[in-house]
Amino acid sequence: MKVLFMGTPDFAVPSLEAIAAAGHEIVAAVSQPDRPKGRGHKLKPTEVKAAAERLGIPVYQPETLKNNAFLDKLNELDPDIIIVAAYGKILPGYILDYPRYGCVNVHGSLLPKYRGAAPIQRCVINGDSVTGVTTMYMDRTLDTGDMIFAEKTEIGKTETAGELFDRLAALGGELIVRTIGAIENGTAPRIKQDDSEATYAAMLDKSTGRIDWTRSPNEIINLIRGTNPWPLAHSEYKGEIMKIFAAEAGSGAGEPGEILGVRGKKLEIACGDGSVLVGEIQMKGGKRMTVASYLNGHEIETGEIMK
Repeated sequence: MKVLFMGTPDFAVPSLEAIAAAGHEIVAAVSQPDRPKGRGHKLKPTEVKAAAERLGIPVYQPETLKNNAFLDKLNELDPDIIIVAAYGKILPGYILDYPRYGCVNVHGSLLPKYRGAAPIQRCVINGDSVTGVTTMYMDRTLDTGDMIFAEKTEIGKTETAGELFDRLAALGGELIVRTIGAIENGTAPRIKQDDSEATYAAMLDKSTGRIDWTRSPNEIINLIRGTNPWPLAHSEYKGEIMKIFAAEAGSGAGEPGEILGVRGKKLEIACGDGSVLVGEIQMKGGKRMTVASYLNGHEIETGEIMK
């Protein structure tokens, strides 16, 4: 079976590698164009592009797929199936309709929950205990196609979105190989999604990480976990942004956002129904460090209100 792979970030790489390792013919990888990154604004290849080049797979990076822009290349490559993992653009109808076996997506949630751009982060922010990966046939609307296989996994109580992201990416690689095999031998199911159970995982932006100290300790801790490594939970201390990487529930009480002091080398901050103990922070212009290390050279005033 000739496979065309479409993906962009590191979540997609294990799927690409697993398909290649399983011996399927990957005719090409399609990824979004390289973008400038870092202080020097140098063009950096996407993670899928870098992986494809290591595997000796041709890479195409069209600026647009609209108006049949990629049709000539599709005709040249003539894939039997298109596998999509976090490509980052809506596929137009001429691509969805092209391959004999359809377009199949690797999605980082147990559909129909968390359709959309940020399923992994949102399930952590919401405090879910279980998530997984789903493979599905793609259709004209976002993440609504018939499901093929799903694989569940428990979310660790202290697991960050970044840690879960890596586990689900690996799980997606295993699942897509199973999926391709089932499609190839005619045993792949088509399971309709129950739209009444659907939820949407909106894309994150920097404001997503803003801490509302009137929330409960669990809600704040889940936000910290779910926005790590990006955009990171944050609040203001004396007008400067404090990024927060790790926290646990405390036992204190006070005005929401009030700094209650240092407890066990951690910073205790009051919230809506208790407090949280903050273990790692980063102040503007500084490095990520433990609160204990930060306090070796800086002062954080008890009674100050985080905003």
